[in-house]
Amino acid sequence: MAKEKTRKTKETKEVKGLKEEKTKEPSEAEAADDLDVKPVVEPSEVVEVISKEEIEKKEEEKQLPTKSFNKDKWTPKTSLGKKVKDGKIDDIDYILDNGLKILESEIVDALMPDMETDLLLIGQSKGKFGGGQRRVFRQTQKKTKEGNKPHFATYAVIGNKNGYFGIGYGKAKETVPAREKAIRQAKLNVRKISRGCGSWECNCGNPHTIPFQVEGKCGSSIVKLFPAPKGTGLCIEKESAKILKLAGIKDVWSKSAGQTGTKLNHLKACVQALDNLLRTRLSFTQKKDMNVVEGKLQSSISSDVTDSTNVEEE
Repeated sequence: MAKEKTRKTKETKEVKGLKEEKTKEPSEAEAADDLDVKPVVEPSEVVEVISKEEIEKKEEEKQLPTKSFNKDKWTPKTSLGKKVKDGKIDDIDYILDNGLKILESEIVDALMPDMETDLLLIGQSKGKFGGGQRRVFRQTQKKTKEGNKPHFATYAVIGNKNGYFGIGYGKAKETVPAREKAIRQAKLNVRKISRGCGSWECNCGNPHTIPFQVEGKCGSSIVKLFPAPKGTGLCIEKESAKILKLAGIKDVWSKSAGQTGTKLNHLKACVQALDNLLRTRLSFTQKKDMNVVEGKLQSSISSDVTDSTNVEEE
C-alpha cells in the first residue's frame, strides 16, 4: 500500500510539472530572439508651433491682392489719365496742388508705384468662443422672406511712407468686391500731409513728426495729435497708427475723447486731424524753424538735414 501511494504522488507531481511548463509563456525578449523580429519603433510626431503674428501675416497675404500694374495695357478714359499715360504729368503734386480730381485709380498706380496697402480692423467676429475679436470685415445682415442677406464692409488705407496717404471705404455682398472697392476708393482719395520737428524736446531738424498740435472730430470722437521727440514712436490707437505709419509719421503723442469704440468715427477724426496740418497757415520763419515739409521729403532737404546734424555733432 505504501508503495502504491508513493507511485501515485510521483505521477501527480510529474503531471503538475508538465502543466506548469505548458502554462509558462516565453518573455517578449525570448520570443523576439526566437523569431528574429525587431521591435517596431513608431516615429515621433513633429509638432510645429505657429505664433499669432505669423497667422495674422498669412491672413493679410490672403486678403491683400498682389497684382502688378502695367502702364502699357492701361486705356485711360479721362483727360487727366491720358496726360499721365502720355507723360505730360509725371508728378502727383501737380494734381494735388491744382485741385484736379482723380477719377481713375490707375493714375495713382502710374505716378506712385511704391504705394503700400493695408486693411483696418473695423469689424468683430461672432460666436461663443471666438466672438469679440477684431476682424477686417464688418458684417451686417438684412432680414428678408428668402432669408438673411449678408453684406461686408471694410476700410483700406494706402501710403508710401513719405508724406502721401489715402483712405477708402468699401461695401459689397462678398468680401473680395468690398476689399477692391475700398482700395480703389483709397487711391482716389490720395492726399499729402506736412511733417516737421515741432517738439520742444527735440532739435534734430528732421521731419519725423508733426510740426504743431492738431485736432480732428467726427461725431463724438475727438482725436488730438501732439509732436513728439525722436524715438518716441506712435503713441496712438493701433488702427490709427497704421494710417500715420503709411503717411510717413514716425513719432507722435495723442489724446482721444468721446465714443472711441466707434472705430469708423475715430479713424475719420484721425484723418481730419492730418488734413488740418495743411489747412493751418504758417509764416516762412515758422516753417524754417520747424523744418516743415509738405508731401515727399526731397533729396536736397534730406542732405541739408544731414549736414545740420553733422555740424551739431562736431
